[in-house]
Order: sequence, then structure tokens, then C-alpha cells
Amino acid sequence: MEALRAKKPVISIRGLGLSFVQDGRRTEVLRGLDLDVAPGEFVAIVGSSGVGKSTLLRVLMGLARPTGGSVDVSPDASAERAMALVFQDARLLPWRRVLSNVCLGLEKTKASRSERVARALKALTLVGLRDFADRWPYQLSGGQRQRVALARALAVDPAILLMDEPFSALDVATRENLQDELIRIRSETGKTILFVTHDIDEAVYLADRVVALGGKPGEVRAARVIDVPRPRKRGAWALSEISREIKAEIAAEAAAAREDWVI
Repeated sequence: MEALRAKKPVISIRGLGLSFVQDGRRTEVLRGLDLDVAPGEFVAIVGSSGVGKSTLLRVLMGLARPTGGSVDVSPDASAERAMALVFQDARLLPWRRVLSNVCLGLEKTKASRSERVARALKALTLVGLRDFADRWPYQLSGGQRQRVALARALAVDPAILLMDEPFSALDVATRENLQDELIRIRSETGKTILFVTHDIDEAVYLADRVVALGGKPGEVRAARVIDVPRPRKRGAWALSEISREIKAEIAAEAAAAREDWVI
């Protein structure tokens, strides 16, 4: 972990602020947010609803314009694309088969049709769904649809994978299975991952580092390196203890700021 952090950050955020005006009222969503993410690092962002977790990802993707601070994304020069985003819902096109959905992000590249298909099949193989390439989205389970969405993101070979609560709508068994699949995929690809979740136990199980946002506007309120060796055992005492400590730290920060935080 120390070796990762010693490298030049692939994401460097300084003093990030974002606000908007609606009906004559100004709302501040993020304020003074600082965050570095090292190449190959898995960082989980936790926080209650409305704290600005998803907004942070939107800023990184260029879908929202910050009103203050700086955001520097410096992926490896060999990366075909800097970032790809996996949403909470799969957002598959129902009129396209699975393979065609995975090819979607490649259609604006210079790759030939045969190259696009080969890359899409490779991504489907990585998420364990190559045999489902000819199926329609309605023929898949919720977990399978999320795997297709992940394959679509991986097919464009991004340096950084952004994930916005991708497993939160799934049942417990499916969610845990996909968590383990994500750990495997990250191990095989070495991708940098920025993973948003409201589930601290999930964050601790998956990540190298957990960063907690709090307040309105959202600010970094706590950060913790998860120095538990991999492979990790779900429910292990060390992970449970770290989750407990993070929750206690968040609760103390929230109490000091007189905020409500649902854990």
C-alpha cells in the first residue's frame, strides 16, 4: 500500500467546490475537498445520501462543472481512455443484445467492427458472461445486468474505473458475489478504482483506503487505510473492527458538527 501511495497520483483534487443556483437560492454541494488517488489504488468513498459522493464522480467524468478548486486526472499515457463510469443501475439498451450493449462504448473509437467484437467478448469473458453474449437484457438477472454494465466499462480499457453504488440495488447474496468478482477483476487488470457506497462494511472489505464525506456541503471527514492483507475473509474480526472504528469516527465528527449520519 505504501508503494502505491508513493507514486504520483492519477487523480489529484484540491479545494474542490461545487454549488448551483435554483429558484434564486444557492446550494453548496461540495466544499474544500482534497483527495489523491494513486495508480492501481482502490479507494472507497462513503457517506450519507446527499453528501456529494455521486457528484464527485460526475465532476471527474466532466458531467458537472466545479465552481472552485482544481481536479487533475493524469492516467497512464498508454491508456486508451482515462475513465469509465459504472452506474447504480445497469442502463442497458433493451433493443440491443448483450454483446451489442458491451460494444456501445467502442463505437466512437477507430476500432474495426471485428476488433470491437473481440474486445467486447474479452470483457464479457472477464466478468464471466461470454456465454450470454447473444441474450437480451430482459433475459438476465439483476446481477448479470450489472456484470454486463461492468463489461461495457472495461471494454474501453479505462485507466480509472469509477463506480457509483453499483451493487446497492441487489440482494445480499448477489451483492457479495459481485464484490468478490470485482476483487478478482481488479487483481487481474490492475485498474485504479474509485468506488462510491453508503455501506461502510462493503467499503472496508473491498478497498485499500476508505474516505468518508460528511456535512452539507460535503467535505472529507475521515480517512482510513485498510491494512488487512488480501485475500480477505468476509466478516473477519480485523475488518469488523476497522468498520466499527470508522463508524465511531464518523459519528464523533457528525456529533461535533451537529449533523445526522445514517450508518
